Amino acid sequence: MISDETTAGAVAGPGGTPPGPSAVRPDPTVDPVFSDDDGPADPAYPERAATDPGEPAFSAEPAVVTGVEPADPAVDVMPAFSGEPAADVAPVAAGAAADPVFAEPAEDTPSPVDGAESTAVPDPASATLPPELAEAARALFGDRLDLAAAYAELLATDGVVRGLIGPRETPRLWDRHLLNCAVVAERIPEGASVIDVGSGAGLPGLVLAIARPDLTVTLVEPLARRTSFLIEAVQRLGLTRDVRVFRGRAEEAAAGSRDREPLSADIVTARAVAPLDRLAGWCLPLLVSGGRLVALKGASAAEEIAEHTEAVVRLGGGTPELHRCGDGVVESPATVIEVVRERVVNPRRAKKPKRSRGGRRRGDR
Repeated sequence: MISDETTAGAVAGPGGTPPGPSAVRPDPTVDPVFSDDDGPADPAYPERAATDPGEPAFSAEPAVVTGVEPADPAVDVMPAFSGEPAADVAPVAAGAAADPVFAEPAEDTPSPVDGAESTAVPDPASATLPPELAEAARALFGDRLDLAAAYAELLATDGVVRGLIGPRETPRLWDRHLLNCAVVAERIPEGASVIDVGSGAGLPGLVLAIARPDLTVTLVEPLARRTSFLIEAVQRLGLTRDVRVFRGRAEEAAAGSRDREPLSADIVTARAVAPLDRLAGWCLPLLVSGGRLVALKGASAAEEIAEHTEAVVRLGGGTPELHRCGDGVVESPATVIEVVRERVVNPRRAKKPKRSRGGRRRGDR
């Protein structure tokens, strides 16, 4: 592999960012449509384990496989898009007062994903591309390698401060996160539309948008603190024409509303979100007919396929397939499970209350 100092310095972050078109300059020509709901949102997806991003961490038992999982009626989560920012909307600096168009985390927001609040000031140099990974990074990001470096620096600084990335993850951002997500692009056709469910800090959705400018990407995330970060990241990386952020659950994105058509895409991605049966229930309704779910999984992917294939088929998917991405490019190829949406399965309707002999429904006064 090429490991010359010039290549390493080209993506070294502060002091090493190459000249040329700015990777963090917002597009002043596009009108913004931000989420106006600043209240806390109930997470629909379990927290990701930063110490082992390939293996999902679960917080509940898989739902009954009848379609999509119903939203919690006790929590008011307003699905909303964040569109392109206007030129006069400045990014919110960490610790500064926030513009009301951004959703800010509540005081009781969970600590960083590795379970410990970092009191140290993040070091941007920790996001430097290691020389031994330079060749793989160039092969995956091409002439947008400087943009990938800007995103890595954003994860290592704001991402750590705001609890989206664990401090121990910053030295391995490139191999375990950016490159691991970028290799998935080989499973996505040219010009496809992509929905990234449970996007979190933008993995893999933002990485795919950087590596593949031909894609249009929608990042779906229910938590306010994460959507706030994603909105700012899209603006600062200059991706406002190709990437949008939807604050809400996958079920809400697929259902639509009176003011918004249901979301759908050719490809739906997810990384360390949920077991395969529950993930299929959330993601398959977001796919067009013949579209594919591409889920990044860990070493237990084969076991998941064996355990959940029957449930996936009942949900309208084809037989799950196992693929390895990045062979010959990265040292540790990524493992993905792919499921094709073969048919539409309507969710089970709620049963109407039975009538008593007197003609009244049970429960009526």
